[in-house]
Amino acid sequence: MAGLERSDIDIATRGAEQFVEFYYRAYDSDDRVESLPKFYRPSSSIVWNGNPIQGNEGVKQLIEGMPRSKHEVQLHDCHPVPNSMPPSLHVVVAGTVTHGKAAQQTHPTSSKAVDEQPRVFHQTFILSPDAEKDEGGHVKYYITTDNMRFVG
Repeated sequence: MAGLERSDIDIATRGAEQFVEFYYRAYDSDDRVESLPKFYRPSSSIVWNGNPIQGNEGVKQLIEGMPRSKHEVQLHDCHPVPNSMPPSLHVVVAGTVTHGKAAQQTHPTSSKAVDEQPRVFHQTFILSPDAEKDEGGHVKYYITTDNMRFVG
């Protein structure tokens, strides 16, 4: 198989931009318990801040026990995984997340509660192509692996 071409990287970058937008919108939504697990499969492997979780049901259980959140993505990067066609994607995201009451407010209060203060996070995904395509015939992706870690 030939090496990566510029078009491969452009396609991966556009796919990652859409993924990041949809994923964190779902994560912060009112229906996140139903919508977020759809990004995963039963075989998906997740490590959430050092805690292993298995599959979409594990994600659902995790989210059910968490307070509301608001993510502010500050950067993301994506690279197609060589020798995979359509390519799997390696996506890295960094930003801040606020949990609790402050996540629902436009301007958080100056509360000293840790669960209401923005925390820096770093998240790495491997996205794999799904067997089914979207309505336009484009490749759909699901999360194969997800590693999220609070920084500091």
